[in-house]
Amino acid sequence: MHESRGWHRSTRFPLLLLVAFAAIWGALAIAPRYRQDWLLENILVVAAIPLLVYGYRRLRLSNAACLALFVFFTCHEIGAHYTYSEVPYEQWLSHVNVSLTWLGRNSYDRLVHFLYGLLVTPAAAEWLAAVAPSRGIWRWILPVSFIMSHSLLYELIEWAAAMAFGGDLGAAYLGTQGDPWDAQRDMLAATLGSMVAMTAWLIAGRENLVAQDADDV
Repeated sequence: MHESRGWHRSTRFPLLLLVAFAAIWGALAIAPRYRQDWLLENILVVAAIPLLVYGYRRLRLSNAACLALFVFFTCHEIGAHYTYSEVPYEQWLSHVNVSLTWLGRNSYDRLVHFLYGLLVTPAAAEWLAAVAPSRGIWRWILPVSFIMSHSLLYELIEWAAAMAFGGDLGAAYLGTQGDPWDAQRDMLAATLGSMVAMTAWLIAGRENLVAQDADDV
């Protein structure tokens, strides 16, 4: 597998990111707005991070993919700290004279769904290229399909958890804010993010992929 210039695989950079994320996680774990919702939001994080660390021994992701995962998990932790539907981004943006009130709802959750597609896709593409190498257009279809399937799975888990806990906790975790199409729009956001990521991956890695095709012939 060809490595992108300037974004080679190393152990030091991912380790620094892991330490930085641990510090951010610890800081945002202090006095979250709703502790029970924070616990629910972090179940997948507590499961995912050890798996990524363990899997890194078998497949060293590029620095770019590791950085993308770091940004995604950090954004998720911000949402978990405040509770997604109450992240005060409007207040933050007001300091630079930017307003998103025209959205009609707190859309931080939708942003993070888009970032899931955008920032997790590079790692998914590298993993699939290593364990299930494909050719032609399937190199872009499979990672996007991978993200779409996991986005669907997350929405099902979210729905099941909301049904199980019910009440204010279930509503806070589900975060639909009265939108009957929330799940569908979240999945669309993740799909669009993944398509953007794969388009960028196609453009950035075109020379390497063409060379790999030549080697496969």
